[in-house]
Amino acid sequence: MNVTAGKNKKEALQKKMQALQIYEEDIEEKFIRSQGKGGQKVNKTSNCVYIKHIPTGIEVKCQQERSQDLNRFFARRLLASKIETIKLGKLSEERKRIEKIKRQKRKRSKRAKEKVLKNKSKQSEKKLNRAYKPKNEDLIV
Repeated sequence: MNVTAGKNKKEALQKKMQALQIYEEDIEEKFIRSQGKGGQKVNKTSNCVYIKHIPTGIEVKCQQERSQDLNRFFARRLLASKIETIKLGKLSEERKRIEKIKRQKRKRSKRAKEKVLKNKSKQSEKKLNRAYKPKNEDLIV
């Protein structure tokens, strides 16, 4: 059974790698003997893929499948997603911070205000009920 990643998926990965400026020349690739489940096929062939992106120093090791070709595909996809999170992570953190400020400054609807006030009054009732209230027997003069 010879299973490979689809042509469309490979093309999409190539486009993503070009967009992130990941080039094949910058990738150091090694094949290692896999460990664990998989039987004789895994023990005889070196199908575990180790990839290192030299400019960023990111390392990926993949042995999801028994096929070396599929593991190469998955390793590159994982590498691309890691680099994407690093590059776009800074942008997304800034975006999250801006969105949080917008939410804080946004006016609440009338219904939301009523809900908040209702919760506040419930909480104050709880606190009042917790307070010590002396009984008539405790008041010894």
